Amino acid sequence: PPPPQYGIVLDAGSSHTAMFIYKWPADKENDTGVVSEHSMCDVEGPGISSYSSSPPAAGTSLMHCLNQALRDVPKEKHAGTPLYLGATAGMRLLNIANLQASDAVLSAVAATLKSYPFDFRGAKILSGEEEGVFGWVTTNYLLENFIKRGWLGEWIQPHKMTLGAMDFGGASTQITFETRDTIEDPRNEVMLKLYGQAYKVYTHSFLCYGRDQVLKRLLSKLLQAESYRATVPHPCWPTGYRKSLSLSSIYDSPCTEKERPSLALNTTITVVGSGNGSLCALHVSKLFNFTTCSFSRCSFNGIFQPEVSGNFIAFSAFFYTVDFIQTVMGRPVHLPSDLKDAAKTICATSWSELLQKAPKLENRLSDYCAVSTFVYLLTTKGYNFDNHSFPNIAFQKKVGGTSIGWALGYMLNLTNMIPAEKPSSHKSMLYDYWVILILLFVVAALTSLVTAVCLLRRSKSSTI
Repeated sequence: PPPPQYGIVLDAGSSHTAMFIYKWPADKENDTGVVSEHSMCDVEGPGISSYSSSPPAAGTSLMHCLNQALRDVPKEKHAGTPLYLGATAGMRLLNIANLQASDAVLSAVAATLKSYPFDFRGAKILSGEEEGVFGWVTTNYLLENFIKRGWLGEWIQPHKMTLGAMDFGGASTQITFETRDTIEDPRNEVMLKLYGQAYKVYTHSFLCYGRDQVLKRLLSKLLQAESYRATVPHPCWPTGYRKSLSLSSIYDSPCTEKERPSLALNTTITVVGSGNGSLCALHVSKLFNFTTCSFSRCSFNGIFQPEVSGNFIAFSAFFYTVDFIQTVMGRPVHLPSDLKDAAKTICATSWSELLQKAPKLENRLSDYCAVSTFVYLLTTKGYNFDNHSFPNIAFQKKVGGTSIGWALGYMLNLTNMIPAEKPSSHKSMLYDYWVILILLFVVAALTSLVTAVCLLRRSKSSTI
């Protein structure tokens, strides 16, 4: 067989960038279930959007992983390996706040990528809807829900419902699922044709509802409620934890700028954890608007959403949050009440106890109470999962060794590796041979059986 083909996608998220190298058999350009994750690399440092004041550094930050790609992809394959960079909500926010800075960062990143011997095909900012749909495509492609190869080499259309996809990044969160319901807002409807099958998909991306932005917005609300006093209690932080924060670290985002106080941004406020789960939930719930809705039904903030149906995979920070609850706190998560109770337990656990349980997670430990509470409110009050539908959510990071996220779906789309029409099986000749071989085998087996029975009868009659 010819050597495999490779493709590289840089997922430039709001808090960090990850590089994924995919590979597939060269003779199976339009097959399914054949693209797999060859290797990956986490770029050191923050997301590219944080380099707005020094754009060239955004490009430089990627070099360590790109150098790894030079080693991971065979040299003779470099020139034919497509290389893409997709930026998500961090760059969407920078694009809103400072268009020039956003363009400068993308140009610097593109200049670095062009300097490598791969087939660079562009660096762009994905829309929230693209991010949601490509995550959905990745999930269902990996699970072979669109089409799969039968054991005789023929194409099989599973004709089963696809899985919904829920992504929770640093600056936005997405929900995408196939639905038979009417999608009342055309902005949330995507029609896809994959392998000859039509899919009607609902998708929505909530900007400013990613993990890091939620934490900033929560801090802003707390400081506001306490009139920006020198010391402010934080009900979502554990008791025994305190930190001094400058206002600039909270109000440096379009998600919080409308609440920016008239105080100087270099003002420092000391925030002290008070570990109160009920009060934490009250403050987190204020980040949602459940009252206005001009459609027959809404999730929150007046956004239309049909009833959730079928199974879902929740990845990114959804996975890390539930994994923390299960592995560090030792609690199962089967029902919404499990998530609610676990969040309250985390909130009631002191800083010293948390450090004892998970010393390696020190940087993020103080935030698990708020994030667990947010995930509970988002899934139940926001997306309307209940005791019947919540158990249908699988919190996963990978499927069959490949990371779940938008990157693989993005590459499959741009390399046209998922055709709109159902591929005619190029193994039809092989299929015919298989059928003939099996028929010959069956005939031979039956002949042998009949011969054996006849011989047995003869031998019995001769002995009599």
